[in-house]
Amino acid sequence: MMLGVVQGLTEFLPVSSSGHLVVVETAFGLPTPGVLVEVVLHVGTLLAVFVVYRKRLWQLIAGACRGDRGEWRYVGLLAIGTVPAALVGSLLTGWIERVFESLIAVGIDFILTAIILWSTRWVRPASAAEPSSMAAGGIGVAQALALFPGISRSGSTIAAATWLGVEPVKAAEYSFLLAIPAIAGAGLQQVPSLSTDALSVGLGSLTLGFLVALASGIFAIRALVVLLKWGCFHRFAPYCFTLGAVTLAWELLA
Repeated sequence: MMLGVVQGLTEFLPVSSSGHLVVVETAFGLPTPGVLVEVVLHVGTLLAVFVVYRKRLWQLIAGACRGDRGEWRYVGLLAIGTVPAALVGSLLTGWIERVFESLIAVGIDFILTAIILWSTRWVRPASAAEPSSMAAGGIGVAQALALFPGISRSGSTIAAATWLGVEPVKAAEYSFLLAIPAIAGAGLQQVPSLSTDALSVGLGSLTLGFLVALASGIFAIRALVVLLKWGCFHRFAPYCFTLGAVTLAWELLA
């Protein structure tokens, strides 16, 4: 249940879900949850995006089926934004997995996330409803950086989108829709590792974890959109900086 809350909240709030999972597992001495649990939590957070953005997704699907050029363009922008993370994930899998074992790397990445978030204080007011093709590529590169634990996917992509001229709430929409292939891909990548031993986790625990991840994910998305409207996005920076500093101190002084 704890991992479900952590996964759901931190997947969409700009504080890095992967970094939090590493820190929580280490701090509380929790065993690695196992592939089946990770897949279930990923499905829960993925469904949260579908629930919150169901109208926009239906609009995209219906428009694409009608041949609407605007909707097809947006689908293309999502495809462009997906490519960098897919390439980095496939080429650097081993290196990224080793980073998950280093609290020093995680602490540094939390501080990098803090810098990224704080930088949005100086973004000029933007009004674009969607990124350009080149901007979508830049946002995709920001998403690729978030494959490393401690760098927030939502934080880096929304910050990049706003810096590239997209209105904050629309930047969040693009970021969360971009999360669909990212989260689905991460889950599918783990499916081959499933085994019958994973069933020993228990259906009740899996269901609870799924529901908690779903509910907390929905809450996190809606809360972040409200905070973007209030201009409070950068206020997550002190939290990420503090967590990064504490993580580094814990590892270096232990």
